[in-house]
Amino acid sequence: MTPRPAIVLVPLDERPVNTGLVADVAAVAGHPLELPPEGARARYREAASTDNLAAWLRDRAADPEVGALVVSVDMLVHGGLIPARTTDEDTATVLRRLDVLREIKEARPELPILAVTLVTRASDHDSSIEEPEYWATYGRRMHALGREAHQAWENGTGSPAADVPADVRRDFARRRLRNHIVNLSAIDLRADGVLDHLVVTADDTARFSAGSVEQGWLAYWGVLDPAMQVPIYPGADETGAVLVGRALTMLSGVSPRVRYVTADPEGMERIPPYENAPLSTSVPRQIAAAGGTVVAEDAELVLVVHTSDPARGDQGGPGAVDDPEAAAATVALVAEHVASGVMVAVADLRYANGSDPTLVEGLRAAGLLEEIVAYGGWNTAGNALGSTVALGVAAVVADRTGLPARELARTPRVRRLLDDHAYQSVVRKRAWDEVFHGTYMPLPADEVAAAEAWVTAELRREHEALLPGDTLRLDKVLLPWERSFEVDIVFAGETR
Repeated sequence: MTPRPAIVLVPLDERPVNTGLVADVAAVAGHPLELPPEGARARYREAASTDNLAAWLRDRAADPEVGALVVSVDMLVHGGLIPARTTDEDTATVLRRLDVLREIKEARPELPILAVTLVTRASDHDSSIEEPEYWATYGRRMHALGREAHQAWENGTGSPAADVPADVRRDFARRRLRNHIVNLSAIDLRADGVLDHLVVTADDTARFSAGSVEQGWLAYWGVLDPAMQVPIYPGADETGAVLVGRALTMLSGVSPRVRYVTADPEGMERIPPYENAPLSTSVPRQIAAAGGTVVAEDAELVLVVHTSDPARGDQGGPGAVDDPEAAAATVALVAEHVASGVMVAVADLRYANGSDPTLVEGLRAAGLLEEIVAYGGWNTAGNALGSTVALGVAAVVADRTGLPARELARTPRVRRLLDDHAYQSVVRKRAWDEVFHGTYMPLPADEVAAAEAWVTAELRREHEALLPGDTLRLDKVLLPWERSFEVDIVFAGETR
């Protein structure tokens, strides 16, 4: 087989969902994915060298074997996702870092450049693990300030009071203003044709919040001039996978026909936790962002949506109660479409931060886990939805270009089942007190290896129970940020 062009990725950060998952999407369609070298990578709160990153990007863009660039604007200009929230560089400095994209486009205009830029979150937690240090004291109050300022702006009632120091409020506002200007500049790059595709996403938001009102300001420009219209929707960590999915469609000339179905039509109108739009809006936007075309019939991929239920909260939280009726209805829908011979992907959105175990057990009992081409059930609805769509789109591209799509899609599907279900919804609950001391904070360095070994052993048992006799062998599980929230699942023979 003739080697397929490489896709170069500037990731949102170094976590597996922003790197390994994206590589899995590219590999399904037979394309290698290139990541920045060590000297140009972020490490948790430590920003990447933006100078090294720009130099590497220029070099790779000049290589004729490279077929597309997928770029996180937050990494390119701030050095990563967390640095976008924590660094205090001035607006002029960070804006200059966008110039490398103009340089690349001028030097090689035929090279597709796809990008994502994020609306900065304001999480509703008193935790500074991914935020400025003052978030440990004022986080919930800062989130409330964003909500109240949004409502006051809409109602014309003036600036709300806030029980936070003036310097903290000013820092929050100035950093958001800087990042908002970066987002506007990214839209300008799209209007100028420097970017072939741009999405604007927002994680951990709500109907009224600092992020939601800023999304409205960004959308205004697309109303004023269609050249400035870009997709804006909930999400973040799935965007690398989604944009690589779209790059695959651009490189192959294939636009997968995708039909989405659900056993719970009313659920499509619910707004999932941590988001600000119903699934009826988010689902078609995610499909379009990944390069798919929404169809009502004659689909190449059927996306089965197991709808969110905000009343049930996070997986493992107080609202996480089994819903056998809803799960059984989704299993029946999956079985119906699998029997028709079409490729089927399952977006398990019932809970935030993990699978619906009742659904997964139903799929296992019905013999359907090996029949679907993609599965996702991690973190927010937007995260799970986007990654599932991207893997499904990649499978269609593979099939249409002569590759064994179902075989190539198998490893990513098993990885997501082990991560999103077996770890997030099963093993992590046991590990919470046993390994992680009941806290989301990173482990002490001398405890990481033992924790990884414990999780690996537990996940091997879950793997065998879920997929007895599976030929994929779980080699090890890593804790990339040395905390409970995410894992990197490595199969035998893989290098991560």
